[in-house]
Amino acid sequence: MSDLTGEVIDNRYELISLIASGGMASIYKATDLRLDRFVAVKIMHPHLANDEEFVHRFIREAKAIAALSHPNIVSIQDQGWNEGGAQAIFIVMEYVDGFTLRDLLVERGRLTPSELLRYMVPVVSALAQAHSLGINHRDLKPENILISKDGRIKIADFGLARGGLLGNTMTVDSSVVLGSVSYLSPEQVERGISDSRSDIYSLGIMFFELLTGNKPFDGDTPIQIAFKHVNERVPAPSTLILGIPPALDALVVKATSPNPDQRQRNGTELFDALQSIQIELDPKRSQLSLDLDLPLETTTPKRKSGRPEVRVGNTLVTKVKNFTEPLSLKRGETKPTFIPSGKIPSGKPEVPAMSHSGAVRRKTSKRVKRNRYLLTLIVLLLIGVGAFKLVAPNTGISLPSVVGMNQREATSTLTSIGMKVEVGDKQFDASVPSGKVISSSPGGGARLKLGGTVSLTISQGAQPVATPTPTPTPTATDSAAPITITSYVGLTSGQAQSELTAAGLSVNQTFAYSDSVAAGNVISQSPDGSAPVLPGSTISLVVSQGTATVYIPNIYSLSRSAATTALENLQLKVVVRKIGNGKFVTNVSPKVGSKVKRGSTVVITLG
Repeated sequence: MSDLTGEVIDNRYELISLIASGGMASIYKATDLRLDRFVAVKIMHPHLANDEEFVHRFIREAKAIAALSHPNIVSIQDQGWNEGGAQAIFIVMEYVDGFTLRDLLVERGRLTPSELLRYMVPVVSALAQAHSLGINHRDLKPENILISKDGRIKIADFGLARGGLLGNTMTVDSSVVLGSVSYLSPEQVERGISDSRSDIYSLGIMFFELLTGNKPFDGDTPIQIAFKHVNERVPAPSTLILGIPPALDALVVKATSPNPDQRQRNGTELFDALQSIQIELDPKRSQLSLDLDLPLETTTPKRKSGRPEVRVGNTLVTKVKNFTEPLSLKRGETKPTFIPSGKIPSGKPEVPAMSHSGAVRRKTSKRVKRNRYLLTLIVLLLIGVGAFKLVAPNTGISLPSVVGMNQREATSTLTSIGMKVEVGDKQFDASVPSGKVISSSPGGGARLKLGGTVSLTISQGAQPVATPTPTPTPTATDSAAPITITSYVGLTSGQAQSELTAAGLSVNQTFAYSDSVAAGNVISQSPDGSAPVLPGSTISLVVSQGTATVYIPNIYSLSRSAATTALENLQLKVVVRKIGNGKFVTNVSPKVGSKVKRGSTVVITLG
């Protein structure tokens, strides 16, 4: 599909930059010219617009999201056909300025149980509502969980949604299985069917990956991975990582059962189980159930016990003294509504309204006032700590790696993103050419506030060694004294080169990849140092070039030069594609976090 950046769709949405592109549609960041705000516009590829089934499916996606009203689901705002100009069937969605759960996982490696609950409880809450309306997502994966800069969590891409409100969805070829193979349930692979329990399986795989840092199954091809989902059992996370609460461990095992009947039935059942685990880990939640992702709403429902009642998040509670207790609603019972004092709908029995200014009031004791004060402080403290944990990981700018650049290049790269640069130290290092950066503090990938200082360590090359006095040629009555050497395995090649040369020995270096020895350090040595050697002997060192494979770093929003340098430092080839006058990275292929061989080609898109 041709790039539509700069086009104005439906005389209202000005396309600013391409965010992502898939097999069915492209997503653009756009400006709503009528309301002066950013939105995300999803536009179907033109070659599919003539396929009636694809058009219906695209519109069903709009209906799927529109049918859901939940703070943790990306909302839909408009849908239509572009009148005049470029052919475009489009959906307008809420624009989430942030990153994905995949980005977070790549940065953190894995999450703690409490972190998993913080991020996934809102996701499961949203899915519970979708399931209650008969809508299944069918493509749950970390890439479809968005985290905004203010910490709100959103499920995106109901493009594969299916349910009673939507009818069935299809692919071009019915033999093609929709969804990402690493998260597909066995019944989707074997029979191509799915229901709410299939979403539960996908969530179970996500829980496993978030807790352990790895997917349960891997393979060279998607078919191999799918085969393992059908024929192998997902192990308990506790078999790989210590310290996982037994209840959470058991929840993951149940959710990933090959038999759908043995899993949690739907999002509501899984949500209830997660809340129980939260209370088990933090008993204060049984009294202070505050969900940072949902606004606080207050209602005055029907009163059976005369106690005032409020709604906190999605939970209806009854106020007892200074604490709250859950109020159970029977299946099918109508949710209570707010009835203003003195305004009773006609035809309904009169219900006494709560009065905040009654003639008779109980006198509040000092003890009760003290308890209220302490409770208020605890609530504020919990909110502050929670907000800080959500925001703190996102503060500052992610620093690019400048290792291997010369001082001028490193300074230019760092100052271009608003950092100050100083030379902290100069060291001799035979493995790094003179004038190049050995290391930086903070290092690449670390976050630093705008205007922060990065200290560079610059190489002075190999350390000069005094020329040893020539050893006299031994005579028949005189023999050379043996030299005792040590093993330099695991140490830097610079140290080995310097000390061995100073001892009158020759050094021969070769290089190889290693997954266990850091770049620049010695992998092996011959002779190995277990016995003395004669002066002038040659010591062979095999020096590590680092791992044979590397992970694609997060270079989104970096300039062309900074992104190119970061990738080339990993010995990757870079191909640059530019959209309009784009100056910053808006897309990376392969995706951020992908494991590739050094020397592979990475395509970056500037938007």
